Amino acid sequence: MPSRRLVIAALAAIAAVIPSTAQAAKQQPPPWLKVEDGVTQPQFSLDEAIEETVFVQTRLDTDRDGNRDRIRIRLSRPRETETRGIKVPVIFEHSPYRGDLGDAVNHDVDVEVLPQDRGGHKRAAASAARPRVRGRSRANLPGSLDNDYVPRGYAVVLGESIGTFGSDGCPDIGGPAETLGTKAVIDWINGRAKGFDEAGRRVRAKWATGAVGMTGVSYNGTLPNQVATTGVRGLRTIVPVSAISSWYDYYRANGLVVAPHSETHGEGDNDYLGEDTDVLADFVAARMKTPQCAHARARLVARQDRETGDWSSFWRARDYLHRVKRVRASVFVVHGLNDFNVKTKAFAEWWYRLAARNVPRKLWLHNGGHGGPGGATAADYKRTVNRWFDYWLFGVRNGIMAEPRVHIQREDGTYRDEADWPAPGTRTATLRLGAAGAAAPGTLGTQAAAGVPQSFVDRGRVLDTDDVLIADPDTAHPNRLVYRSPALTRDVRVSGTPWVDLRISIENRNAANLTAVLVDYGPTGEPAMVTRGWLDPQNRSDPAHSRSIVKGRAYDLRWDLQPDDHVFAAGHRIGLVVVSTDHDYTLRPKPGTKLTLDPRAGAVRLPIVGGAAALGF
Repeated sequence: MPSRRLVIAALAAIAAVIPSTAQAAKQQPPPWLKVEDGVTQPQFSLDEAIEETVFVQTRLDTDRDGNRDRIRIRLSRPRETETRGIKVPVIFEHSPYRGDLGDAVNHDVDVEVLPQDRGGHKRAAASAARPRVRGRSRANLPGSLDNDYVPRGYAVVLGESIGTFGSDGCPDIGGPAETLGTKAVIDWINGRAKGFDEAGRRVRAKWATGAVGMTGVSYNGTLPNQVATTGVRGLRTIVPVSAISSWYDYYRANGLVVAPHSETHGEGDNDYLGEDTDVLADFVAARMKTPQCAHARARLVARQDRETGDWSSFWRARDYLHRVKRVRASVFVVHGLNDFNVKTKAFAEWWYRLAARNVPRKLWLHNGGHGGPGGATAADYKRTVNRWFDYWLFGVRNGIMAEPRVHIQREDGTYRDEADWPAPGTRTATLRLGAAGAAAPGTLGTQAAAGVPQSFVDRGRVLDTDDVLIADPDTAHPNRLVYRSPALTRDVRVSGTPWVDLRISIENRNAANLTAVLVDYGPTGEPAMVTRGWLDPQNRSDPAHSRSIVKGRAYDLRWDLQPDDHVFAAGHRIGLVVVSTDHDYTLRPKPGTKLTLDPRAGAVRLPIVGGAAALGF
């Protein structure tokens, strides 16, 4: 990790006065640029492109060897930047996955009792580990960015994140060193940082206009979010795809240790169960397990805190939401509505804050999982991204900022353009819980209903939430509670972040997982998981502070589910399923925790287009 002095000095070097995105967009495209129908066209030969390797010097010394860390980048630019002296903007993808990857051993998630049930809330050192090595795919490099953009008149820069592959240092997984290492590349492109070739000679980006656009998927999309919050001059736009906006939301949820999911939700086992910042560091850099980076790894293990799950300064340093006020780049957000790896809260919370700051922005939501849109719509998506870069980096007047801000894919695969997200006209509708008996499946309605306390028992690691606990809604189940609305007489659309309010007591232990699942039940009761959310009852008041619970005492608990945009079709029912342990996401204690829910104080608050009146009941 860098010293506090170096980090503060580097952050202080960020310019106080930064050109606005509106000013940046007033540029005129160069006369040599070939444009048709508002999109740049291939005009230069990729075969003749100039390729270079440059080592960009940072202000950091994360491996503590007494030398400033250097970031290795590889770049490709049109030969005409030499033969004709043209200057070009840059498409920049930074990544920790270029090479020298290590083996990652996940933490054990099958525990005797939840760690916060042991009494006290001291920080844990390291959790027990199991020999479970999972793989990630490498980024698709050198690949398509060169092919797509160099012939159109861009340079393409592929960077290697600090501490990974050919770059110096030690990774800090979403932290300040990673952010400043990324920023250094943009500074070099703009003449503010030193760069060297493989022979040690100074290299300058005299061929660059200084305008930079960043893009990438997953971690490669997270790095643009990070560096945009520095306000670095020259970064005109970013296109983050399936990107993290807060690492706490990636590895934690309302005080619970929660895993990302390894594939589209509901398909197979979760290979990332037990992953955390130290595990990811071990994967992106084999050097993390060497003396060179032992201090950096020990810091991750000690401060990530897999015991309490509390928010802390460690997570704040890896949270970009509270730094949105520094963003000066435009942002084109791309995310899958069924992404349970980088969950939808990542894009939604980022989007909410960008909107509050009136950052120029665009949103593309597809109906798939982790990654960008595919299938028949991939070409339309790619053209839209090209037009976005052409506008922000070349100044091509193609009207993209006058078009609807949101492009969203519906359940049937078609896309709809909308003015904003959540959908205009969305208002909160409160559905209250009801139950006729202690074991009977309950109801959801707009009016308060009669109810009696209902109990269920956590099955811990035994039952899968999706395959078992949301099924058969007409049958009582000892390990879950289910509540359903009447059959809908019309389509009902949820757009935004759902919340639940539940009064729950834990009868026989000092801690429990809590999971709420929003379910779409078809006419014959067939379930489709829509979204879910998690809470540690010890963090009922504040994610930063655990507070002990009293066995048998009822607590009023409120927590969010992952944001979504989903249409419940006419004839279907809206369902809420309440369980304890979520098999594929949370730590899994031994079975036996008994919980009691009082439906008379329970509600689910849904962001519905048209509000409660749209429900039709």
